[in-house]
Amino acid sequence: MGDPTVAARLDSADGILIPGGFGGRGWEGKIRAARTARERKIPYLGICLGMHVAVSEFARHVAGMEGANSTEMDLETPFPVIDLLPEQKEIADMGGTMRLGADPVKLHDGTRIRRLYDEPVVYERHRHRYEVNNHLRKRLETAGLICSGTSPDERLVEAIELSRDDHPF
Repeated sequence: MGDPTVAARLDSADGILIPGGFGGRGWEGKIRAARTARERKIPYLGICLGMHVAVSEFARHVAGMEGANSTEMDLETPFPVIDLLPEQKEIADMGGTMRLGADPVKLHDGTRIRRLYDEPVVYERHRHRYEVNNHLRKRLETAGLICSGTSPDERLVEAIELSRDDHPF
């Protein structure tokens, strides 16, 4: 897993938070942290980029998609599980082009996030240009990834979780 000191700290963590951010700095270390959380059943919260990390890790190590990645980190990935929104692909000047503000999130029945919020729809701040790739979404879901929160039209994945059988948190 790399540095044994880092591995020991992750193994003994009460929880792991990977926040939002931009770019590939520390990306593979974040993937290792997400894997540790999943395999050792440590609570994990991935916000924005942190969710992209979790999806990429799950794709690589559970769904059998070797080399899966975000196209923000690797344009040549064989499995672009996180990709630019189609309407963002032709934009050259990225300034001010992200989805911003409180957007509605449909929380799906039978999920932990729905139970925690106790509401069918919540409004959360978004700052996304990259999203779960819908061309690979079904494969991820078949492998056990639960897309527990989506845009109301279900086109965009806003929250993910694993089943209680796979992870208690």
